[in-house]
Amino acid sequence: MRQQAGDALARYDEAFRAAGGAPFVPVGELTRQLGDWEPATGDYKETLSAGLVEAASTLPGVPEAAGSIVWATGTSQDVRLISADEALAQLRAAATGDCSGCAPLKVTGARLTTVTVPTTRGLATVPAWEYTLDRTAVRLARAAVDPSAIVRVTPPPWDADHPHEGLAIESATTTTTSRELTVTFTGAPGPSSKPCGVDYGAEAAESDLAVVVIVIEYRHAEDEACPAVGAQRSTTVELSRPLGERAVLEVKQGLPVGLTISG
Repeated sequence: MRQQAGDALARYDEAFRAAGGAPFVPVGELTRQLGDWEPATGDYKETLSAGLVEAASTLPGVPEAAGSIVWATGTSQDVRLISADEALAQLRAAATGDCSGCAPLKVTGARLTTVTVPTTRGLATVPAWEYTLDRTAVRLARAAVDPSAIVRVTPPPWDADHPHEGLAIESATTTTTSRELTVTFTGAPGPSSKPCGVDYGAEAAESDLAVVVIVIEYRHAEDEACPAVGAQRSTTVELSRPLGERAVLEVKQGLPVGLTISG
């Protein structure tokens, strides 16, 4: 896992520099569904998951003025924006579903607004295009930030002979001055003092740009036959220095996780 962590730090450093040192590192997807599908449009969910969305009319172009990403801490960053067509193309490209034979959703208009996005520096308010759709009150939103300003980490390819090891953390919490980082993850429900229980510790691999957290398991016993039941667990790791603006990454794929900064 230490080797995985070192590789993850190297990939993140490369992605960060490829984006020109951009501070915007979103966690998860940049598309939002606003509202719920009506009974008559329930099958639109599969259509959207397949990225079958197309414009039925001319959409707004690139805004003349730059946009701003504003973090919950009050810091901000000016960024170039993209057109509604470009953002819609990114929405389609991010699709992972399959809906062969489905008719595309029709976009009837778009307006520039904002959405809240989890990032490696906490929640951020981000410029976004909001799309109206034909025959439904559901709207779609997609971040309008130019891709050159976004740090995107590519996970390593799956290798069945050498699967990625370790527990992937899901979120992290710290303060502006503390060296302690508390992480959450899905683990065993009970402590190691009980059958099938596990206690957890952690260690961190660090660079100037990111931190990878390795969760360490202390099991009640090896090779126990245990039910496949998980619970949210947490543990705290001490860093060599306060986190600052560094990203927190999980160890299995090296992807960034959401951060909460308090105090």
